[in-house]
Order: sequence, then structure tokens, then C-alpha cells
Amino acid sequence: MSVQVLPATDHWDDFATFMVPRKPGAGGCVCMSYRDARLAMPERIDYMRAECSTTPGPGVLVYMEDQVAGWCSVAPKSTYRRLMNSRTIPHLDEDRDPWSIVCFVVKAGFRKRGLMHDLLEGAVHHARSSGAAIVEGYPVDTGERVDSISGYVGTVRLFEAHGFVRHQATDAHSGGAQRWVMRREL
Repeated sequence: MSVQVLPATDHWDDFATFMVPRKPGAGGCVCMSYRDARLAMPERIDYMRAECSTTPGPGVLVYMEDQVAGWCSVAPKSTYRRLMNSRTIPHLDEDRDPWSIVCFVVKAGFRKRGLMHDLLEGAVHHARSSGAAIVEGYPVDTGERVDSISGYVGTVRLFEAHGFVRHQATDAHSGGAQRWVMRREL
């Protein structure tokens, strides 16, 4: 099977197919929870449309057999309002702006195929090619399995499989499990 990970830049329509609610008035994140959750849905959509039209863009998309199958949000930490103001996820050093990986979404019908591995490695590659010196994530430490709602942040095991190292436990939890700051130097 052909799998490709690409920056979301110039791929708004693919991002919107599964990240933007179809029903008028419906709720949803549109991957704005960490960026600016104060925005109403029309503003969230406009914000992400604009992000997808610029470089480096708001993240990466994974394609399987030329069909968009998933998403990973990766951008400089300073662009995530919620992270910059977080009381539960610490800043490890003030003089660096690591790129942060904050969420994964794999569309129904494409799950259980290992695409989160492709997304994570694609996110790291995208950060590196955009000039990042360090990438960090905030995954949950669940052991083997995590429910799909809590798993949007990824797991410690997933990040470790891609060369990330645990740096500090956070005060954040997902699905009742501890989350960690994990880093990979580039």
C-alpha cells in the first residue's frame, strides 16, 4: 500500500473533508483547541484555511492510496496559545521554541494500519525541513492501549518508537493516564 505524508500547505480541501463539521452550527475542534479555542466555528475554519495557505502550515496529512487518511498537528510551540499559557504542561527551557506535536486524527476506515507512526515520522521530517532544532510531544503513558478519545495526543510508546525521550512528567492527564513531555533533538 502506498502511504505518503505531506505538509497541509495547499491541501485545505483535504484537511476540511474530515476536520471541518459538515452540518451548519455543529461543534468541533477543527484543530483549534491548542491554537485558540475562544474562536467560534466560522473563525476557526477561516483561521485554519489561512494556515493551510501558508508555509510551513499547521501540520501534516497522511495519504493512503492517494486518499487523505489522517492528520497530525505540528508547529512551533509559540503558535499554540493553550501550550504557552498551560499550567499543566511545563516549558522545559525558555530560550528555545521547540516544535510541538499536539494531536493525531486518523479517519474511520483507515485505523489500525499503523498510520500514526507515519504521521509522527512525517511530522518530525516536516519540522526538521522547516528549520526546527527540537520537536516535543505530550503523549499519554498508557502501556498497551488507549481509547480513541484520549489517544489523540499519542502514546509514550509511539513516541519512544520514533526516538523521543521522556523529559518530564506533566500535571496533564488524558483518559485518567499521566502525560509526559517527550523530546527528540533534530
